[in-house]
Amino acid sequence: MNIRLASGRFLALASLICALSFPGLSQIREPGQPQLEPPRVFIDCHQCDMAYIRSEITFVHFVRDQNESDVHVLITIESTGDGGREYTLNFIGRNNFYDIHHTLKYVSKRTDSADVERKGLVRVLKVGLVPYVAKTDLGDYLRIDFEKRLPPAPVEDPWKSWVFNLGLSGSLSGEETKHFLSARTNLSANRVTDKIKFRTGLSGYYSSSVFKVEEDGVTEEVTSIQKSFSLSSLYVVSINEHWSVGGWLGVSSSTYNNLNFNFNPAPAIEYNFFPYSESTRRQLRILYRVGFNLNYYREETIFDKTREALLGETLTVTFEMKEPWGNISSSLEGFHYFNDFKKNHLILWTNLNLRLYRGLSINFTGRYSKINDQVYLAKGDLSLEDILLQKKALATSYSYGLSVGISYTFGSIYAGVVNPRFGD
Repeated sequence: MNIRLASGRFLALASLICALSFPGLSQIREPGQPQLEPPRVFIDCHQCDMAYIRSEITFVHFVRDQNESDVHVLITIESTGDGGREYTLNFIGRNNFYDIHHTLKYVSKRTDSADVERKGLVRVLKVGLVPYVAKTDLGDYLRIDFEKRLPPAPVEDPWKSWVFNLGLSGSLSGEETKHFLSARTNLSANRVTDKIKFRTGLSGYYSSSVFKVEEDGVTEEVTSIQKSFSLSSLYVVSINEHWSVGGWLGVSSSTYNNLNFNFNPAPAIEYNFFPYSESTRRQLRILYRVGFNLNYYREETIFDKTREALLGETLTVTFEMKEPWGNISSSLEGFHYFNDFKKNHLILWTNLNLRLYRGLSINFTGRYSKINDQVYLAKGDLSLEDILLQKKALATSYSYGLSVGISYTFGSIYAGVVNPRFGD
């Protein structure tokens, strides 16, 4: 595990703490003793084991509404290059603790069990809550244990940060008049460090659907087969806290998209208005990419092409932010081919989650695409079979999707007791 601290005034205190104990909390307060006022803590994390956290940290009051809290702990999670997870814990003080803010990090290893990972997270949470507890009367009951350790010896990684993944899946189902068969395989290799990111993946898909249709006493079999293959690679070099440069390389084929073969190299450059070190909280990135497409088609296209070479450019603006009031992710992508600016597309995608009041929150997800670049469409009219079985892509000028959800939680703001009887 690895812990990195970010707060000047907090560093000296937090680095001494490995274990906390509060003897005497169960005793009855007598006259003359300080009044115990535990801070109320709201943990903002959808993937954390809250039952375990509540059972292990007993020196604060956990609440389930951020508006009732003294300390808002905003936890964001990102995957690391070796398959582990990096937790960024943002401690945001409120009310009497408005002047105490700091950030801690906990990094788990790919080989860590779920129990080891949650224990490490709880240890960092305890460290982060110390300044808030110290500001209350509970500070008189605080005991600090410090175990001096030598710096860990450098670890020699025989894999040199490489992580590989191999997957294979399939399904088979059927009835008297129909049956389905599908198979999917994938292979990936990734290497991620502070300076470079390299990801490559190979995937294949095969699907067969057979229907027995009886008409005028004659049984006929209708078969739909879909196949696809793709090889995609990404290489990125970090220049500084705001600039990155790299590119993609793709090779693919698809019966659905009328492609026998597609070759697509695309160099790119990106600028992030916020430092990449703040990416778990906020990002505003502009990505510019120039892509070359060499296409060999299965059937002649609506533009009378059996093969062609095309050059195009893409500009993508992405904004992401996670704050106590909620979180937002939005991306706008524009693309066009250089030989014909009318062949273009525009894609807008947004997800917004808002905490409106106490336990009330609302979520919006929307996507809209303006499509004018389907150069791969097969020439001629599609049969009813092609349309119903989705054997070939259909011409369209747009696509969209929208989802809305609302939730409201009410009742006790504490409800932090852990009782595992009879399960959840």
